[in-house]
Amino acid sequence: MSNISPRPKLRTEQAANYAGMGTSTFEKLRLKGGGPVYIKVGNIVVYDPDDLDRWLAAHRRQSTSVAA
Repeated sequence: MSNISPRPKLRTEQAANYAGMGTSTFEKLRLKGGGPVYIKVGNIVVYDPDDLDRWLAAHRRQSTSVAA
């Protein structure tokens, strides 16, 4: 059984918009690490919305004084 959801996959620009971020931010995160999991087939990079949801949920905070 696959862990990839049947929801349509998002290209980098779409994924960045989904997360409320800029495309260049997602590209930098992909290069340096710390960003959401992505799928790469050839030259195409796509993101599973379920992975984006998990990544965003992992970055939830209630206060700026709470350690990340």
